[in-house]
Amino acid sequence: MKRLICFVMVLCALHIKAQGTIDFIPAAPDYTDPLMWTVVDGDSTATGADVFYVVSTWETDWTDSLGRTSHYADVWNAVHRERMSREINGVAGYMAQGNRFYSPYYRHTTIDAFVSQNADTIRSRVALSMSDVCQAFDTFLAQRDAERPLIIAGFSQGGLAVVELLKHMDDETYRHLVAAYVLGYKVTPEDTLASSHFRAAQRADDTGVTICYNTVKDVKYAKPMLTESCFSINPVNWRTDSTPAVLHDTITVTLSPKHHVLVVEGYPATEYRPYRGFINVGDIHSCEPWLYKDCLRENMALRTLRWRQLHNKIRTN
Repeated sequence: MKRLICFVMVLCALHIKAQGTIDFIPAAPDYTDPLMWTVVDGDSTATGADVFYVVSTWETDWTDSLGRTSHYADVWNAVHRERMSREINGVAGYMAQGNRFYSPYYRHTTIDAFVSQNADTIRSRVALSMSDVCQAFDTFLAQRDAERPLIIAGFSQGGLAVVELLKHMDDETYRHLVAAYVLGYKVTPEDTLASSHFRAAQRADDTGVTICYNTVKDVKYAKPMLTESCFSINPVNWRTDSTPAVLHDTITVTLSPKHHVLVVEGYPATEYRPYRGFINVGDIHSCEPWLYKDCLRENMALRTLRWRQLHNKIRTN
């Protein structure tokens, strides 16, 4: 019997390896450990929001000292955390202004899965990553002041995490949601059917809504895997029609309501080099948290103010 069990285990291992799944999964994060977080308190007046931000993809497939391949970032690896922190600290530079900012390190899925553009590969691998994010979010919720307004935001794979968090959160948490910012990812019709927490933003100050956008130089460069969203909004003029908006005096940003992408003119985006023929090839995927950062900072403040006004009115009635 023992030999049979061992034989079956070997066959399973060979099958797993043949299917190309994970050889090595890094140790899980411990979200009670401050090492797993970047926290910035910029809310000196206690009038802002709690911002929960999910970082994008920073790692490629890698091998450990035993030669095993991993498709996930290792949160206990100082080099992996340092790479994630580049984006986290950059985003905190504007999202933490007037707010309390929290961002967890998580075992994000490596870029190789997304480059494959294979939906089954992506779906199977990101399940672990999204589980980490949900665990981090639950730990965050347990420790924060539950009466404060809440903002969730993420870029690229982090935007996917925001979509999953909207499905994961309960109705009481959603009641405190100022807005969810899905930067450089999509919201599908299937997502909206999975949860009533998806409400497309229609203007600059509605609350409990989801902001979603992707940027391209022409609609022909939109990549379905990232941009095939069922709604979008222009983060410069906060309109959902094709009215153009001018950013930094020289850049014109126009939403295509048909394709749900932003088309920019007057912006060469040379700082974002094409990567493996996948991103920044006609699209400008890497710009999403940075090109509109002033607009996002101002909008978070506006929506938070509006949320507080509405909830103070409810309390006094």
